[in-house]
Amino acid sequence: MQFETLALEFQAPHLLIVRLNRPEVANALNTQMGRDLLALWTSLTEDSRGIRCVVFTGAGGRAFCAGGDLKERLGMTDAQWQAQHEIFERAYWALMDCPIPVIAAVNGHAYAGGLEMVLASDFAYGAENARFALTEVTIGIMPGAGGTQNLPRAVGERRAKEIILTGRPFTAQQALDWGILNAVYPMDDLLPAALETATRIAENAPLSVRQAKKSIHYGLQMDVRTAFRFEIEAYNRLVGTEDRHEGIASFNEKRKPVFKGR
Repeated sequence: MQFETLALEFQAPHLLIVRLNRPEVANALNTQMGRDLLALWTSLTEDSRGIRCVVFTGAGGRAFCAGGDLKERLGMTDAQWQAQHEIFERAYWALMDCPIPVIAAVNGHAYAGGLEMVLASDFAYGAENARFALTEVTIGIMPGAGGTQNLPRAVGERRAKEIILTGRPFTAQQALDWGILNAVYPMDDLLPAALETATRIAENAPLSVRQAKKSIHYGLQMDVRTAFRFEIEAYNRLVGTEDRHEGIASFNEKRKPVFKGR
């Protein structure tokens, strides 16, 4: 997989680092990056290529993603703007629907669509110097890539309204305190910490990880009784797998399991 605006680095075994790769413009999201992200997440959904966890970060030390590329958008007609945004919408949905866990390693500022990428990931670690904001209302639009839905699910309705309606930036420590980040690290420790967690995830049974992720993600969109039943359906899909037999055998034989995703 090769992309114009993304840099991919395969880490053995079973890990992939995805970097937004437009550091000269703070990794701003342009049309090509939208197409590349859509193609990437769709491709991994169709064929994981043995990848069991993705670490999602930005190239350079300045920003994770500054949001939409407003220079590219200058002079767009309404139709062109909406056509571009549809690409972005599909890319974000593809990220959220990707069955492989995605950990955002936020190595710098994450504004507007950049923060929405963080929110669309499964969870996130951040660098101490990173700052965050949903700034759309300050330029005449509003969050349109899941921000008004994913943010209140992370921080609660009242905090989300404050963040979105003011457009005011906030710190990594605030993002941690409010539930957007899972942990904050010095810049040099950020990627190693994300990779350590990704390695731990990749060592677990991949079908179990996928089913658990799916049960959490979709179960939260259901009433609790329906979600319980959805969970059991996801659970029962694992009973007949080779990995379930391997997990039980390895426990009783006091050895490390070798999971094959079957």
